[in-house]
Order: sequence, then C-alpha cells, then structure tokens
Amino acid sequence: MNRYPLWKYITVAIALVLGFVYTLPNFFGESPAVQVSSAKATIKVDDKARSRVEDALKTAGITHDGMQLDFNGVKTRFKDTDTQLKAKDVLEKAFNPDASDPQYVVALNLLAASPQWLTSLHALPMYLGLDLRGGVHFLLQVDMKGALTKRLDSTSADLRTVLRDKNLRHAGVNREGDRLVVKFRDQETRDKARNAIADSQPDLILTEQADGSEFKLVATLKPEAQKRIGEFAIKQNITTLHNRINELGVAEPVIQQQGTDRIVVQLPGVQDTAKAKDILGRTATLEIRMVDDSPGALEAALAGNAPFGTEVYNERGGQPLLVKKQVVLTGDRLTDAQPGFDSQTQEAAVHLTLDSAGARIFKDVTRENVNKRMAILLIEKGKGEVVTAPVIRTEIGGGRVQISGRMTTSEANDTALLLRAGSLAAPMDIVEERTIGPSLGADNIQKGFHSTLWGFAAIALFMIVYYQVFGVVSVLALGANLLFLIALLSLLQATLTLPGIAAIALALGMAIDSNVLINERVREELRNGMPPQAAISEGYERAFGTILDSNVTTLIVGLMLLIFGSGPVRGFAVVHCLGILTSIFSSVVVSRALINLIYGRQKKLAKVAIGQLWKPGTATVNGQK
Repeated sequence: MNRYPLWKYITVAIALVLGFVYTLPNFFGESPAVQVSSAKATIKVDDKARSRVEDALKTAGITHDGMQLDFNGVKTRFKDTDTQLKAKDVLEKAFNPDASDPQYVVALNLLAASPQWLTSLHALPMYLGLDLRGGVHFLLQVDMKGALTKRLDSTSADLRTVLRDKNLRHAGVNREGDRLVVKFRDQETRDKARNAIADSQPDLILTEQADGSEFKLVATLKPEAQKRIGEFAIKQNITTLHNRINELGVAEPVIQQQGTDRIVVQLPGVQDTAKAKDILGRTATLEIRMVDDSPGALEAALAGNAPFGTEVYNERGGQPLLVKKQVVLTGDRLTDAQPGFDSQTQEAAVHLTLDSAGARIFKDVTRENVNKRMAILLIEKGKGEVVTAPVIRTEIGGGRVQISGRMTTSEANDTALLLRAGSLAAPMDIVEERTIGPSLGADNIQKGFHSTLWGFAAIALFMIVYYQVFGVVSVLALGANLLFLIALLSLLQATLTLPGIAAIALALGMAIDSNVLINERVREELRNGMPPQAAISEGYERAFGTILDSNVTTLIVGLMLLIFGSGPVRGFAVVHCLGILTSIFSSVVVSRALINLIYGRQKKLAKVAIGQLWKPGTATVNGQK
C-alpha cells in the first residue's frame, strides 16, 4: 500500500543528486578577471588574440588561474584584484599602443570560480542582479528631435528622387527646422509635384505657400508618423545597446524602456564604469559610398593630394581604399542582412533587404555605376572602416541586394551581423548614473541569506515539535524544495535579485503549507479509526487535490505577474512560479518517498509519530480520562 516501485525511488534520488550538483556552483563565488574584446566592428577576437594575451602576461611575469575564449572575447581569471589591475594595464598597452585609437576593449570583469568539472557539466552559478552584485545604473535620454531630424534629412533625398523621376523641375529642397520646403517657379509644377509626393510619401502633410515669384510646398510629418519614428528609435537603440554591452561580457544586463523617451541600463558586476560609459556612448553609423578607382587617384591621396570630394579608408585586410565623400545610402534604409550563398557560384554571400525608398535609390545608383566598386562603411567616433567593397555587376532593383566575392562563410556571417547591428537611430545622453559597490551587494546577500535561513529554522522547529517524525520528513522535503529551486535558477541562468530572495522565502512558506495539509489529513484519518498504513495512503491521496488546486490558483497569479510585470516584479514572478512547481514535487513525491521508506515496509504498523491526536468525546479531568 505504501511502497513505491524502484523506479520512483531512483527518480527521486537522481533529482536530489542533480539538484545538489547544480546548486553547488553558487557556493564558490567569483574571481576577478580581465576581458579583451573587439572595440571595432571589423576586428575579430579569435585564437590569435588569445595567444597574444597569453604572451603578454607571460612576458610581464603575471600568472593567471584560467583563460577562456567565447563570443564576448578572451577572459582571464586571476587570484586577486591587485593582479587583475596589473594585468589590465599590461594588456591595455599590448593591445592598444595608440590610446587615441583603441582597437580593443580591455575591461575588468568577474567570472565564476567553479571547478572545471562543474563547468563542463554546464553547472554555473545564478546571475546576481544589481542590488546583490553591485554594478552601475544608467538612465539614458533619447533625443527624439534628433530622430525626427534624421528622418527629415532622408526624406528630403527621397523627394529629390521622386521629382527627378517625374521630370518635375524645382528650385531646391531644404529642411527648415521640423519641416521640408520645396521651391518651384510656377504653380502648375507645384501642383503636379504635390500629387507625386502625396502618392509616394503618405507620412507627410503638404501645404502650399506663395512668396513673391516663388511657389513653395511645405511638408511636415504627421503626428502618428512622428510617434512611430520615436517608437522605432527607442527599439533600435535598445537593440544596438544590447550588441554593444555584449563587449563587456555582462551577465544578464537590464536594458528596458522607461517612459516614452528614456532607456534604463543596469550592468551588474561591472567594475570599470568609465569603460561602460565609453561603450554606451558610441555613435556608429552605416554608410554606402562609391569607390574612386580613377588611375593614380589612390596614390595621389596617399601622398597627401587627395582628389576633391574623396577620403582614404582602410579595408578589413588593412589595404587603403579611396572613397567618395557623397553618401549614397545610410543604415536607416537597411531592414535586414542575412548570410547565405550565391545561387550561381555557391560562394558565401550576404543578402541585404532595403526599404522602398532605399530600393529606389539603390536601383538608380547601381544602374549608373555598373562594374564600379561600392564601399559599405561603419563610422564610429568620427573614424570609419570599410566593412566590404563589392563590385556592382548589374542594375539591382526590388530592394534585394547580394554582396559576394572572396568571402568565407565566417566572414559572411560577421558582415551580416555588422550590417544588422546598424547604428543608434537617435543620439542619447546619460542623464543619471548610479554606482552600487560590491560591499553593499554583499551586505544585501548576507541579509537575504540570513532571513531565509532563520525563516527555514523557525519552520523546521515548529514542524518537528508539532508533527514529530512526519515533521522531520516535512523539513527534509522543504530542504529538497530549496535545493531544487536553487538548482533550477542556476540551470536556467536566471538573475537573482532582492525580490527574488523574497520569493524564495515565500516559496518555503507555501511549500510547508502543502506538508501541513498532508499531515493534518493523515491525522484526521487516524482520528476516524483508520489503520496507520491506510491513513497514510488516504492522507496523501486526498490532500493532493487540495494542494494542486491551491498551487494552480497561485501559479495563475504568478504567470500574470510574469507576463505583465517588468524589472523587480518580473524577477519575483520567475522565482515564485518555479517555487510553486518544485514545492508540489517535493511536498508530494519526495516526502511520500521518505514516509514509505520509514513506515511502508512495516506490515503490522500499530502507530505513527505524527504528534498528539485529539479525538472527539475524550477529555482529561485532574489527570484522569
């Protein structure tokens, strides 16, 4: 009646062992580390960079406790912070000899100090939030006016293209503040232009003005278009910030919108605040320009006599390239970039998708420049690098562009990533900056740990005194629940914050509630005269429905918090929902397995230790029944 089959005991044992293994990394703490990553989109950190780190540290006589290469860069662990700071200075000099033009980001970091055998099992510690680990908090103000200005500048180029295609002569297209002014010499041309612009630019409000002999057409953005541009600017800036913060190797950064024009960035564990501000403040832009391949032009430019309207940039291989200053297209017109293969030659290629305006411009440019080279540049901090410079083979229309030739599959993937990352849709300024020191985070961890520990101890004491052996089993099941919860959070690499610790404490209280229901149900069956073995079986089976109902209703609320909440509320909800799932398993399956081991094999069980039973109709008077 109260015997589990062998496979259930094995399942519980495996769950406990896995829970212990994946909980263990949280007790090893973190080691100071230095991370070397790329500061420029065209520079890749690979095994060669790892060898350079190794050689630089060896030359300086600095020993390390381990080195790893991942998608964020080369990370090296050290035994203490003094060695970490020395290593940072050495690597900074080795990788960035020219401080005015850094090629790499050399940043302080923290890495898990777990043994290698645990790491090989993907047993990693939980991420800690800003309030527990320390770090920096930034509040960024997005310049929405700058986003609208950028859109108007690109729209003015579109208007020129539309008027040229319709063969409508104008006296200039200029941006004046937040509006575009198109000048004409006669009213008839202005009326035709108005119809053409209205068809191609539905986001514009067009009004007519007359100024002496000039006929003007004034275009302003519709309110709904301005709102849409602002929302897009926020989303694109958040995506770009994610890409940039990856260079710092921050575990679980918080990047989210606040209000209509602000972005909150929290970087737990970041020690180098100046480096974080430098990376966040980058203003990269993507530009497409034509290459000047005139005979002798590059040589003249390298000699200091560059032809008018040209600049010299370097390609990815370091070769100089003469590029015209006129910008054909910007990254704003690029909607997607994916790696792939040329359908004819099967060579690695990058497939680009342009918006409608970009497709029209690109079609005109490629038609007029067949067999000429076109450069795609990434401009950062006023300095540009050529990502790729393909040859235009034929006119390209439809907004689908393919870049191929002399590229490996890896280079195609890298190029697509660079083009997708794009640039900030609008400038941003840091309006608030807060730093939380590691000591404050450690104090929060200590307080949270102690509150959970003393809460657990108080519950354990009450359960053991009140329910005796069943209370001991309930406490062991509660410990298993805590083990499973921490293991799940570590396995999922969730971020633990102070609200998360509060959710753990709440999960312990709810988990013991399930054991109280089971114990009281067993007591009730015993009071009704049922034999102990039958009472145990009935107690667990009849209490399960109540336990399931109460936990499901609480889980529904937790899911609502998870779906609609954000920030600390969402962190609380994650731990809360996981705690409900682990509590059902531990209070029903684990505790039943322990009770079965203790009482299940006794065929003639006379009594169980579940505390004092009170039966109706019995009372004590002067010590006599």
